[in-house]
Amino acid sequence: METERATGPETGTGVAETVDAAETDETAALRRAWREAPRKLWDASVDTTVAAGLRELADWAARSPYADEPVDIYGDGVVTAVEERIARALGFPAAAFFPTGTMAQQAALRCWAGRTGNPVVALHPLAHPEVHEDQAFTRLAALRTTHPTTEPRLPTAEEVRDHAEPFGALMLELPLREAGFVLPTWDELVDVVEAARERDAVVHFDGARLWETPTHFGRPLPEIAGLADSVYVSFYKSLGGISGAAVAGPEELIAEARLWRHRYGGDVFQQYPAAVSALRGLETELPRLPAYVAHARVVADALREAFEEAGVPWFRVHPRTPHTHQFQVWLPYAPDALTAAGRVLAEETGTALFRRWFPAPAGGPPGVAATEVTVAAAGLEWTAADVREATRDFLARLG
Repeated sequence: METERATGPETGTGVAETVDAAETDETAALRRAWREAPRKLWDASVDTTVAAGLRELADWAARSPYADEPVDIYGDGVVTAVEERIARALGFPAAAFFPTGTMAQQAALRCWAGRTGNPVVALHPLAHPEVHEDQAFTRLAALRTTHPTTEPRLPTAEEVRDHAEPFGALMLELPLREAGFVLPTWDELVDVVEAARERDAVVHFDGARLWETPTHFGRPLPEIAGLADSVYVSFYKSLGGISGAAVAGPEELIAEARLWRHRYGGDVFQQYPAAVSALRGLETELPRLPAYVAHARVVADALREAFEEAGVPWFRVHPRTPHTHQFQVWLPYAPDALTAAGRVLAEETGTALFRRWFPAPAGGPPGVAATEVTVAAAGLEWTAADVREATRDFLARLG
């Protein structure tokens, strides 16, 4: 039996992973090596234990303004506080908390379909609903999808304007994770939104990682989000929350989205641990993200220099200058060999550089594996020299 597992820094995996439902010994060893390594580029939310994770959250909650608030019941209290915070942060009239992003985006887009009269959503074939949601749009939300482009980037204004099939909504994943956490330029994004509006389509941002984009765009979050008619954001991606998501938009749309949340079974009795962890992320991680993005560029340059110095026959750091604090690395070795080398490096030196590796995305050269790199608080302590040294040690363990 196989099941898709969420990928990226949230779980310590990369690109696109299918794993056995039962955790293998190798997977357990890898997770243990990462959890116990004292030096790493980022601490994933899974690199902890139940007791330690709860203790850390409780310690923050005790110091927060929410310490003496009653626990929530069906979305009031601290959950309402999250919704209000998101609406303000993104510049929208209202927001609704959801237990998952999959549910959140289905609710938002089926609400828009009812308003536009068109159930077709234009999006990238590498977007999360197409790759990671088991056809939820078509099987549950009565939506159909169409692809303005298959290139590993967001669609251009011309591709949106000239797309043959009518669509009611354009969904843009910012950044496009599977293509390498890539973003358009600000002018390109504005042009794409205008092209959709010319076709009388609404624009929805899959902003699971929208938090990371202000550095690249040179604009504050409300200005970025304000290009769209609605925006989804995640609390465990980038912000380090336990789980949860939100959709922000016009009041009438959010009111209907709450109805669909109930119909989908998303009105959870109590969600205060997830809500508190979301507030913690907004308070502590969100202000740090620009520093993470800036240092990711230092790390990417140092990795490239180390590969060149070592004479690696072919490699790719993608994008060459990261658009966010996450990027891809491609190397011409078997995925299992690269994953094992990373685990051994962590076990023997206490330095964790790369996590799991996978076959390169479709269209990549044969015999190449890819992984994702995230730079967060722990990585700020790494100098370029530290990265080059760790890379040399990693390559030495490839044999």
